[in-house]
Amino acid sequence: MSVYDELRELGSATVFEASGREGLVDLDLHQVIPGSRAAGPARTVRCAQDDILMVHAAMDRVEPGDVLVLTMPEPRPVALLGELLATQAKGREAAAVLIDAAVRDTDELRELGLPVWARWIRVHGANRTEVGEIDVPVEIGGANISPGDAVVLDADGAVVVAQERTEEVARSARERSESESERRAKFRAGELSYDMYGIRERVERGSVED
Repeated sequence: MSVYDELRELGSATVFEASGREGLVDLDLHQVIPGSRAAGPARTVRCAQDDILMVHAAMDRVEPGDVLVLTMPEPRPVALLGELLATQAKGREAAAVLIDAAVRDTDELRELGLPVWARWIRVHGANRTEVGEIDVPVEIGGANISPGDAVVLDADGAVVVAQERTEEVARSARERSESESERRAKFRAGELSYDMYGIRERVERGSVED
């Protein structure tokens, strides 16, 4: 299992906590395919404003397993991905697409099966005239994303892990998941977090801490 497979299975919430609560994409994202999960290295695109030209250009650079990250200078509800571009991304074996703009053709995208997360769903299309940039640092929802950073996406949202921390965070997330499994078994047996975490004592002495 690759480190990205592991991050995908562990999920965004566990990875976020394991990373020291860093890298949150703090947006309400539309998960186009319910239940989808993905993780992979970021292939970043900074389009010109309301322009899709560089998304076409980026398809030439997509490698299998990439998470295509689409941005523009000012986030707006303009579609940077539709069925035809998504079909190309699927053909290039992209793991997923994260869009700080809009997506459209969502019924067709669900049928296609390419996992997509987008800030908006809108029919408003983009221009195809202005040159932007590929494989440059971008920012989405307060998270800085550099080319090659790990992007983890699921029903809870998106989290970014700096490339140089990917192995470290995956190991920490694995340990956290194993610990949670042990606690889960105890909770099923009737034990309470109120006691396990020492909360009862703090409450009873009138000093509640997080």
